[in-house]
Order: sequence, then structure tokens, then C-alpha cells
Amino acid sequence: MTKITLGKKVAVEALGTFFFVVLGAGAVVAASFAGLGSSSLLVIALANGLGLALAISFAMGISGGHINPAVTIAMLVNKKINVKDAVAYIVAQLFGAILAGFILLFIYPRTVGIPVHYGAPALSSSTGIIAGIGIEALMTFFLVMAVFLTAVDKRAPKIAGFGVGLTVFLDVLVAGPLTGAAMNPARAIGPALASGYFSNWYVWLIGPIIGAVIAALLYKYLEK
Repeated sequence: MTKITLGKKVAVEALGTFFFVVLGAGAVVAASFAGLGSSSLLVIALANGLGLALAISFAMGISGGHINPAVTIAMLVNKKINVKDAVAYIVAQLFGAILAGFILLFIYPRTVGIPVHYGAPALSSSTGIIAGIGIEALMTFFLVMAVFLTAVDKRAPKIAGFGVGLTVFLDVLVAGPLTGAAMNPARAIGPALASGYFSNWYVWLIGPIIGAVIAALLYKYLEK
């Protein structure tokens, strides 16, 4: 069997993250453009859930299908990946997400994209910074536990990325109106750079990392 090099893994992580962010953030812009109103949350949740499920499934056989710096950090905590590879994965994920953000900037006119920050997450007027970090941490905890229990654990049913995608779908339905339910620093950073929207940007860095680390530590206990 041909050895999968780090270069190939990194390329797949970048491509998978690009795919996911174009679909996930793009759905936010498209829903606004189409004037979907109250049904937009369901459309956005479906696009993010299915987009991530497919991205993970595409990438799983080569890179493991992290598609999220928070997931990579969780894998690092549990020694499923080494430091060198983890750093390379995170750089690739950020690159893919940023490229996706600027592709959306090219696809949709600014009059459509800027009002929704080209899909970058935002706190609702009723959600404070601490609450936002807590919500993102909780939603990411669910996401990363789904990764470990459906995609990593050898005892798990082989359903590729669809267990994770379904978790994201539900997370977005619950927390999307409050924080955007990014659960992924790359998913937040790509559209934010494209739109120039950086309000409370650290919420989607701190929250997902906290949630991912807690999930990693819990899975370490469950794995034994």
C-alpha cells in the first residue's frame, strides 16, 4: 500500500475545509439573497450539516477528515496526531477556509454578502460574550464527541462523516440564532476576513477550543 504523505493529507484538509466553508457560509448568503425568511435557519443548518458530512467522508481515508482546527487540537490532546502534523493541518484548514471566503466574495455582490458578513458567525443582540463562548464550547463539545464516537472509535458503526454532520445540523438549529454555531475557528475566520467583520472574533476561537479539549479528555476516559 502506498504511504500517504503529509503533503497529501494537508492538501485534502485544505480542499475539504474549502468545500465545507463554501457550502456552509455560502448557504447563509444564499438564504439572505433568496429572502427565505423564517425557513432560512433550516436551510443553513442542512447546508452546514450535509456539507461537513460530505467533506469528512471525502477526506477521511486520506487525512482522517478533521476539517476543523478544534478537531485537530482534540486529536492532538489524545495523541491521535503529532504536533508537526497538527500544525500543518491547522494551517491547511485556515487556508482552505480563507480561500472559500474570498470565493464567496467573488460569487456574490457586496450588497448581498456584507449584510450577513459573507456567512461569518455573529452574536445575537441578546447573547453576551461569555454566553457566546459557553454556547460555542458546548456545541463544539457535542461535535467533537460525535467525531470521536462515530468516526474515530474502532467500536463505532462505520457511517463516515454523517454522524458528525447530523450533530452539526442539530447544533445549528439550536445555537445558530445565538452565535452562528460555527464550532470551527476556520469556518469563522474565512468569511470574516473576506467581509472584514471581526466583531468578537475570539468567541469562535476560545469557545471551540475549550469544547474540543473537554471532549478529548472525556473520550480519553471512555476509550480505556
